[in-house]
Parts: sequence; structure tokens; C-alpha cells
Amino acid sequence: MSHSIKTSLPGPNASKIINTMKAHTYDSTFVYPLVVKDGYGCIIEDVDGNKFLDFTSNVGSCPLGYSHPDILQILKQYSNCGMHKIAGQDFYSEEHVFLAQKISTILPENFKTFFINSGAEAVENAIKIAYRKMGPLPGISCKNAFHGRTLGALTFTSSKPVQKFNFPEIPVLRIKFCTEDNDPEIESTEKLLKENKAAFILSEVIQGEGGYSVASKQFIKNLRKFADKYGVPLILDEVQSGLGHTGKWWAFEHYDVKPDIMSAAKALQIGATAFDKKLEPTEKGVISSTWGGGARIDMAVGAKTIDIIKQERLLENATKMGQILKSAITEIVGKDGITDVRGIGLMIGIECETKEKRDTVLNNLFKNGLLMLGAGQKSIRIIPPLIINEEQINEGISILHQACRTQ
Repeated sequence: MSHSIKTSLPGPNASKIINTMKAHTYDSTFVYPLVVKDGYGCIIEDVDGNKFLDFTSNVGSCPLGYSHPDILQILKQYSNCGMHKIAGQDFYSEEHVFLAQKISTILPENFKTFFINSGAEAVENAIKIAYRKMGPLPGISCKNAFHGRTLGALTFTSSKPVQKFNFPEIPVLRIKFCTEDNDPEIESTEKLLKENKAAFILSEVIQGEGGYSVASKQFIKNLRKFADKYGVPLILDEVQSGLGHTGKWWAFEHYDVKPDIMSAAKALQIGATAFDKKLEPTEKGVISSTWGGGARIDMAVGAKTIDIIKQERLLENATKMGQILKSAITEIVGKDGITDVRGIGLMIGIECETKEKRDTVLNNLFKNGLLMLGAGQKSIRIIPPLIINEEQINEGISILHQACRTQ
């Protein structure tokens, strides 16, 4: 057993930190009172010595889990570097070019990359590249989408009202995110494009904050077909799904399509907007950032992460472990308030009967040493590190079964 709960939760050290933090900062989206201290493999240790089995990988940001020796070596290498950060669009660095070369090996042919700080900024720059080509026309995005919280990306986000109330929007047209090939609205994109000029189509392949809903094959193929037919760039948001969580480098690879522009972040350690060279702005300075490409340590870790995923065959592991995990969860569908399971690879969503049931399950999981997160209105998201093994999956499933049965 890898998890170990030694104190009441939160423990005394965690309680002190949380209370102090609430006195000085905005209490944003914290799910449970976890105060992290360290991590090893798929285990997170808190400040009171409690050890949790991690099925979140920090929302996909830690694809190799914690304390991977090669990553620790990178951190050690930079520990005495007096210039760990630079104005990355004003000064060059080796780390910038190394990461650019590494990511080019896993991007579609003829793509280039622009590095930025975060996933939201990756989306912002994706839509700016499209606007530069098409002009200030409405963009098309999906209902229940999440693309970030900066104002441009937030326009195309529509997963929760609390994220958008009283914030302004730029022009947007919305379509249904179709999860079934026979959905009567699966052709709605073409209807919009017949009636409106648009700057781009923006979609996730697996909706993250929207509940880990998986797009139907025909829906994504239609987006590509209609984008081509009407001369509109297709932007696919891979901020959460990218870098192997679905068993392929990018979720869109499961659909035999290629975007014109895409966003990445989280597992990459920094944000990235990747685009077909034909869309590259011809003028210098169209897109830029003080710190885009400036976090030298993060770029070094990102480049090494790509190497490790290749060397340790973690795409194959994500596929295999994802099948085992999804199959085990399927056995409890229809029982104890669980109504559905869905996902690809190690991106798996569990649907609960109600939000209250979902929140109860998450709290029970935490108390028993397993970390998962909510998504959508009443879903649970599972996105463990790519290094997870079958023993840890079985351990997590055992905790999940008990958490679902406990009121």
C-alpha cells in the first residue's frame, strides 16, 4: 500500500497554513485541504506526513509524477544558475531552441511553435494568429468548453457561469460539442459558416473542465471538413490532453485529423502555441511576451519530459493502464450513484448522479488517501501520471469503490 494517512485531515500543520492563506489570499478553486510538501512517483506527501496516491498529476502538469531522477538532475543542474529566467522574446537561450527542436519531433509536419507562460496565453495567441489571417470576425467555439480565464480565452470558455459573470466578451458563435456520431446537431458548424463569416473554429477533443466528455469521431472530422470548405483555421486546444495523456502525443491523433493551430501547456511545463507555417505572421512583433520562452528551467524540464516519454515508452503505458483503469471503473457504473465512465487513455471521466454525490465521493477519496478532482457539473476527472502501474491502479480502484459506497 503506497498511501498512508497518519493524522486527521487536515493535519495541524496543514490547518495552520490554510488558515493563514485564507486570511491573505483569495480562496479560489481549492477542492480539499491538501498542503503539499513533496512527491515520489505517483505519491504526494503533505506537510503532516500523510501520503496520497495521486490520480490528478496536478491536472496533467506532472506527467512523470514526482522525483523522477532525470528531472531531479535537471533541477540540480540549474540550482546554481544565476540567470534562471530571461525576457525570452528579447534574448535567446539554448533551452528555448532545445525545447523547440524536441516539440517539433511530435508536432504535425510544417509546424512552428511560439512559447508563452500558460495554457490560457497559448489559446490567446492561437486566436490572435487566426485573427491576423482572417480579421476581427466572430470565432466559433463549443458549449461547455474551457479554454482559459484571460478575457479572450474566457470568451470561448462556457463550462461554468461563475467563470464568466459580468466579464466582457469578444464576438463568438457557439456550437454543441457532440459526443455521438448520430447527434442531430453534428452538422451545425456548417450551418453557422453558411450564414456567418468566422475567424476560426476552436475546440477541445476531450473537454477538460467541461467534464472529460470525448468528442465523437465524426464531430472532429466535420470540424476539419467544414474548416477546409469555408477557408477557416481550425484550432484544437490540447492544453490538458497533450503530451501523452490519451496514449498519443496529442488527442487529435486519435481522429486522423490535423489542426491549423493548436495550444499546449501543463505537461510541457510552459505554454505553447503551435501553428502551420503558412499562418506565421510576416511582421515581427505581432505576438510576443516578456517571459514567453524565458523560464529556462521549465523549458529544460519540458524538453527532458519529451525525451523520457519516448525512452520509457510511456505512451504505450498510458494506453495499457488506461484500458485497465477504465474497465475496472465500468464495473461500478449503475451502482452507488455512478452513471457513466468515458475517456481515452489516462484521461477518464466518471459521471455521478448529482453534484452532491460527486462532492461526497471526492471528499471520501481524499480522506482515504486518493486524489481526484471534479470537472463539469457532476463529473470526476482522472488523469494520473503516465508512469502509473497496475498495482497503483488496483489500489486506487479499491479506494474508489469504498468512497462511492460511503455516504
